[in-house]
Amino acid sequence: MDQIEERLPEEIQKYDHLYNPLLTGGFVRQKKALRSRSGDIDDKEFDIPQVDTPPTLESILNELDDEEEPFMLEDTCTLSTDNMDAHSCDTSSLASSDSGDPAHLKRKRRMVDLNATVHGSVLRHSLLKGISAQIVSAADKVDAGLPTAITVSGVIAVGTSHGLALVFDTNQALRLCLGTKTTGAEFGAVSALSINHDCSRLLCGFAKGQITMWDLANGKLLRTITDAHPPGTAILHVKFTDDPTLAVCNDSGGSVFELAFRRVMGMRTCDSRCLFSGSKGEVCCIEPLHAPPDFRDHPITHYSLLAMASLTKILVIGLKPTLKVWMTFPYNKSDPSSVPQLAWQFVTVQKTVNPILAFCKGDTVHFLLVKKEEMGTIHVIKQRQLHLSCDIISLSWINSRTLVLVDSHEKLHVVDRPSQEILEMLDLEQVQLVYNSRHFKSLATGGNVSQALALVGEKACYQSVSSYAGQIVYLGTKSSHIMTLRNWRERLDCLLKQEHFAEALTLAWSFHEGTAKAVVGLFGDPIKRKGVVADKMVEILGQFADHTLKKCPEQGKIQVMEQHFYDVVPVLVDYCLLLQRADLLFSHLYTRLVENTVSKGVFLESLESYIVADRLGHLTTPIMRDLLAHYHGNGMMDSLERCIVHLDVTSLDIQQVVQVCWENQLYDAMIYVFNSGMNDYITPMEKLFAVIGPPLREGRSLTDEEVVMGNKILVYISCCLAGRAYPLGDIPEDLVIQVKNQVFEFLIRLHSADWSEEEEVFPFIRTLLHFDTREFLNVLAMTFEDFKNDKQALEYQQRIVDILLQVMVDNPDFTPSQVGGLFTFLARQLAKPDNTLFVNRKLFDQVLEFLCCPDDDSRHTERQQVLLELLQVGGVVQFNEERLLALAEKAKFYQICEFLYEKKHLYDRIIDCYLRDPLREGEIFSYIHNLLSMPGYSPEEKQTVKEKVLQHIQELVTLDPSKSSDVVVLHFTEEVQLIISELEDDELLFKFLSCLLEPREGHHSGADLPLERDLHERLLELLCRFAPQQLLSFLQTSQHYRLEEAIQLTEMNHHSEATAYLLERKGDFHGAFSVLIETLKEKLCLLTAESDTEAEDRRHDEDERTDDSTLTRIKDSLNDIIALCHRSSHNLYQQQREALWFPLLETMMASQKLVKESNPKHTSEVLKELTMKVLNSMSSFIPLPAIIQRILQDPVYGKGKLAEIQGLILGMLDTFNYEQTLLETTTSLLNHDLHWSLAHLRAAVTRGLHPRQDHCNICLQQYKRRQDSAEEIIVFSCGHLYHFQCLQQKDCGWGLASERQQRWSCYKCSSSQGGKGGSSTEPNRSRSMSLAQTRVTSVHHDAGAEAHRKKVFVEASLDLQQEQSWDQLRSLYRGPSRLSILSELSHCHSEKTGPLIPAQPGAENFQLKLAPPPLLEE
Repeated sequence: MDQIEERLPEEIQKYDHLYNPLLTGGFVRQKKALRSRSGDIDDKEFDIPQVDTPPTLESILNELDDEEEPFMLEDTCTLSTDNMDAHSCDTSSLASSDSGDPAHLKRKRRMVDLNATVHGSVLRHSLLKGISAQIVSAADKVDAGLPTAITVSGVIAVGTSHGLALVFDTNQALRLCLGTKTTGAEFGAVSALSINHDCSRLLCGFAKGQITMWDLANGKLLRTITDAHPPGTAILHVKFTDDPTLAVCNDSGGSVFELAFRRVMGMRTCDSRCLFSGSKGEVCCIEPLHAPPDFRDHPITHYSLLAMASLTKILVIGLKPTLKVWMTFPYNKSDPSSVPQLAWQFVTVQKTVNPILAFCKGDTVHFLLVKKEEMGTIHVIKQRQLHLSCDIISLSWINSRTLVLVDSHEKLHVVDRPSQEILEMLDLEQVQLVYNSRHFKSLATGGNVSQALALVGEKACYQSVSSYAGQIVYLGTKSSHIMTLRNWRERLDCLLKQEHFAEALTLAWSFHEGTAKAVVGLFGDPIKRKGVVADKMVEILGQFADHTLKKCPEQGKIQVMEQHFYDVVPVLVDYCLLLQRADLLFSHLYTRLVENTVSKGVFLESLESYIVADRLGHLTTPIMRDLLAHYHGNGMMDSLERCIVHLDVTSLDIQQVVQVCWENQLYDAMIYVFNSGMNDYITPMEKLFAVIGPPLREGRSLTDEEVVMGNKILVYISCCLAGRAYPLGDIPEDLVIQVKNQVFEFLIRLHSADWSEEEEVFPFIRTLLHFDTREFLNVLAMTFEDFKNDKQALEYQQRIVDILLQVMVDNPDFTPSQVGGLFTFLARQLAKPDNTLFVNRKLFDQVLEFLCCPDDDSRHTERQQVLLELLQVGGVVQFNEERLLALAEKAKFYQICEFLYEKKHLYDRIIDCYLRDPLREGEIFSYIHNLLSMPGYSPEEKQTVKEKVLQHIQELVTLDPSKSSDVVVLHFTEEVQLIISELEDDELLFKFLSCLLEPREGHHSGADLPLERDLHERLLELLCRFAPQQLLSFLQTSQHYRLEEAIQLTEMNHHSEATAYLLERKGDFHGAFSVLIETLKEKLCLLTAESDTEAEDRRHDEDERTDDSTLTRIKDSLNDIIALCHRSSHNLYQQQREALWFPLLETMMASQKLVKESNPKHTSEVLKELTMKVLNSMSSFIPLPAIIQRILQDPVYGKGKLAEIQGLILGMLDTFNYEQTLLETTTSLLNHDLHWSLAHLRAAVTRGLHPRQDHCNICLQQYKRRQDSAEEIIVFSCGHLYHFQCLQQKDCGWGLASERQQRWSCYKCSSSQGGKGGSSTEPNRSRSMSLAQTRVTSVHHDAGAEAHRKKVFVEASLDLQQEQSWDQLRSLYRGPSRLSILSELSHCHSEKTGPLIPAQPGAENFQLKLAPPPLLEE
């Protein structure tokens, strides 16, 4: 053992808390005893194969995945990068992507995402080969049985199904075999194991309920415990606490027991105490709190906490100093088959270390922080939950921030608790995990367990997982496996071994920044840690570059090669810059990549994004030279320009760069180099003016390139004068004034450097004015804003203004808009309060003449707009307004005229301006309304406007009748008659009156017009002439006309429908009927005439088409007459009704006879239907015998055969049958509802009462206060019970004075409603009243045999019950019952109609004629 410790490398000893826990604790102290004991084991007896050189735990833990292991995640040949996420790159290798795929040929830069998460392989999964081999051998050779349980401390102990416990040391060598097959046959399989904290004792629990304790120093059996718990139950868990004399066990009955070990007089004893009985809920998992060696003195350890998980809740109890339950926590709803899990861990929270209990049942892990308060109590704080989408069957902490979970599909999840992120997933299927189902079902003792516990046992694997000091051991049916966290270097090396260099760099950067999860092996202060990781990243970058060059495709498409490098080079550049190692980038990596032409180009192109983002500001001279050559050679001039303007000019060859920029029109870069490299701000402008000046002087149109150049000049000048550098940044402060003066001096130069005699003076200002006058003046305006206290700048300002006036005034080369823009600019400058400019006012007069020149019709709108803008900025206050007005009127500048009239308050003239201006004539109505409505104008001014409006009213109405009428209603109500007299055209007057008299909403909806009745009658007359189709709607909505005059107008214009409507309003129903019936007869005659004249020479389809239009008109006319008869029949006597309906019926029957022979069948059928419709409608008002008599007297039907009137007779019989059926159905419904209500009433009256308590609710004494006295008791339907005397004292009676007939109200219910029952205005409707108020008299006798018997007398107050029940019955009818529906129908005013036509019952006027409901007496 000493040699083993010496062999351990320094790296392992350094992390001994992770890699070498098996060498610590009690096992090291017991090594000599183990060495002496190991000689006693007979290998031949157990037929255990001799291991020549047993593998050490060190060799196992340091094994990388060199060999082909059975638990590999995926086939490494089938994985590709495309379908791989951040978590799947742990233990699998990537296949090379298909470089020949056309989808990959497009160049795509791989940028580094600093937010990407790569965890790599977090867990090292190793097979304990020595232990696994010996477990299998022991099962095969000596029939030790299959493994059933495992526990790890300083040693590894494995229990078997034949009752043996095999103990292995850190070299995986078998040191002890505890127990025999004889005891195994007696006790059953080992179902639970536990080693104490100093590794000196082992507890074994068995399937048949026994517990044994072994001395691990010598393999001696110390105790056999058989009476610690009820017999016939298996041991599910046995656990040592931190106190070596105290343990706890959990059996298959769901109970938990405390085991206290004593040694008295050399005798070893064990006292058992039940902590939790399975009868209160079966516990299936227990976990005592074990403190690590560093926290043995933690104050929480004095309580000896124990967590227990039952099938419904979690409990945390303290075993010391006295047994106490500190917390219970019920589960959320989960699958009954889910296995409860518990795990303790000491965690640093807010700089203090306290234990956290993690527990779960199903897919949610809960965390409880347990801390001791100053008062000595235990306080439990719930932490954030962790939700997973799987059913968890195992839960273990591997360190204070990381959990390892196993789900029901045997998938292992490594989870970071603070971020709740899954770091890695492994498949444990090939481990063939051992399950404890047999022990949970207690099959060894007859299976006497509950179904719920047996169901949970299906997934229980508590004894197959054991965690200790950062290691987790999993027990399989033929093997044992150990999981540990890899240190940070190892995680990186795993990715490098699989050639995942980009992922390795991402993971390394997360180590560098401190954002990685489950980090092991990084110690020291943050700066030191960053330095260590940075050195490793530099190493990886070198390997990545070498690997990339080595793996470069040597032949094939150039795009494939480029994409190969685009996947790598940006990553190299990015991490070099993140590490601030530009020297590494340029000296080492670039020298390697430059060997390959493609990689060199990709490298140079990759630099652009970093230069533009200002992450790389300085390039070495060789690289800058290569950059220029590459970008220029590949035509990437825009990219080159973007790079140059962000680079430090000291690294540039200025002459070369300027030449390249000028040749390739990189003007931004050229300006930047001149400005930053040589502090020269003038030369760039000279070069640019030399290009755009000549074409502008010659009047040629500029090319797109020259326009861009001109815009750059304007922006550049603006930046220079504002103190900003171009294209970005700021000019150094000491140069700002100097640059500004240089630019002004340049602009006001009389001639250019290489001028000729043809050149005009001030060429630069001329060029800018010709290029874009308005923008140049805007630049000057912005610049002049800053010239307040700078005397030199003010001189330049005056000088430039003088030059502008000299150049532009009286110059035909400039348009009115340009000249106007100049003077608008000047007017704004002059209008400023601190203005220092001087401008000759005569120049403004010249501009005025120029803009108002009537000879030039071109640019009319533009010139007017310029002049208006000039007026508005106040630059022409000294103009002669009379002259200006004359010029504006002559030039038809109506907006200018309006502006001047406004100043003179000549508002009536403005109306003329609007009427003459075709562009703005529609706005005149808003102007008139605003002027007459707003308070800022005098009455005289408003009166002149009104007079002007009345003068032009004909024009205004012609322009827009609707808006004109709005203005009239609002402001000219008194002048309506005058306005109407002014409107000569009748059609125009009709439009105006239609708009004027239409109903309005809002504030002016009820405006009263003078002689409104005359206006409506005038409009009625015009409607008859111009819009007869609107006549009827007007008559229906208007109330302002006289009936007689209206009737005369409609009759004069032959509008029969309108005449009939008016006669009906007058009350002359017969007159209205006569008008409509005449119209109907005319249409029927027309139909008959058409049929007679065209029956022989028309085709059938045309016949139908013509008849259809005529028949439609007939139907409409008939519907109008029927509607009139319906409305009027309610107010007429029987004889008057017959005078309406029978002429209509006779008209229809006569027409039917006339067209019967000549007309086709279709028309005859339609007329027959219409006749039936008339009969159907009149049957509601005319008795059926009278109708039949009239039909039989009719010459059409009376002289014919019965078959001809068969349809009419049968229709009437159908009506009779319908009414009879309706009456029977209604009677049946009423009887059914009445019977139902009375049955419920009777049931309520005869129902017995059940008191809520056996005491009086007033005196609170038993209802039989004295055995020898007879007392009357009153019980209410609410369940309250009272003594008769108590109610009398509280005055709860009401009604008749007689004691027998007195009515009572419940005192308690009445009080809760705010008063006593006697004060209620309607006591019969109160809830406190009893539905069946009962008085009970109890008589008690002295005889002992009859002491418990009582005789009761009951009398019921039926009057009150009946009254309340009738109220209840009425309340039932308040809902949508059948009775209420029929009652509502019965209250309709209209009588029923008989449906001779099938569609009639669905018509709107269908109503039922019912008898009123029976009256109910109160």
